[in-house]
Amino acid sequence: MTEANAAPVTGHSPNALAAVEAEIARACKDAQRDRASVTLIAVSKTFAADAITPVIAAGQRVFGENRVQEAKAKWPALTSVYSDIALHLIGPLQSNKAKEAVALFDAIHSVDRPSICQALAKEIESQNKHPQLFVQINTGEEPQKAGVAPGEADAFLASCRDTYGLTISGLMCIPPVDEPPAAHFALTAKIAERNGLKNLSMGMSADFATAIMLGATHVRVGSAIFGHR
Repeated sequence: MTEANAAPVTGHSPNALAAVEAEIARACKDAQRDRASVTLIAVSKTFAADAITPVIAAGQRVFGENRVQEAKAKWPALTSVYSDIALHLIGPLQSNKAKEAVALFDAIHSVDRPSICQALAKEIESQNKHPQLFVQINTGEEPQKAGVAPGEADAFLASCRDTYGLTISGLMCIPPVDEPPAAHFALTAKIAERNGLKNLSMGMSADFATAIMLGATHVRVGSAIFGHR
């Protein structure tokens, strides 16, 4: 991000979404990309409907949540009013929440193990609903973090397709907080390219401009839109 926009906005400023949109447009211009090639996911986790509604009113239609139960509690009422909302699950998914996740979300960014693949395959067939699926790559191979190790990614992607019949749309990564993100974004993009995947969920409030330069198609921005939690 540029220096002027680097700090997250505190409070729910009506200008926050516009500032993020302007930064995305600048990053796309610098990368010689079409602005339409990048989807902004406004990360609304922990925020209640009264904080989300002004962002919807400002024109945002794609939102990200970390937890199935939290999203289930607040979004049905909102989507009954705003029918064109798209919801993305960007946090970890447990197998026993797959049924609810498939029913509620338009995209799931955290496919990372066989049990999740099996549960999702079952629910996709049962519900005849096909959310966009991203495999999460643990680029830093951090033991405390979910995701597939880079060296295992190709085999895991093949098993998603061949064993479970899943259509994987792209990859997602969350770089280690204490390392420059660019190398992690580049690694994720490389894995996606060799596996024929076009979508890359990369970049958050502090580094989404870098992610766009390295090919991100989806950026997950929370604090720069909603303020500090």
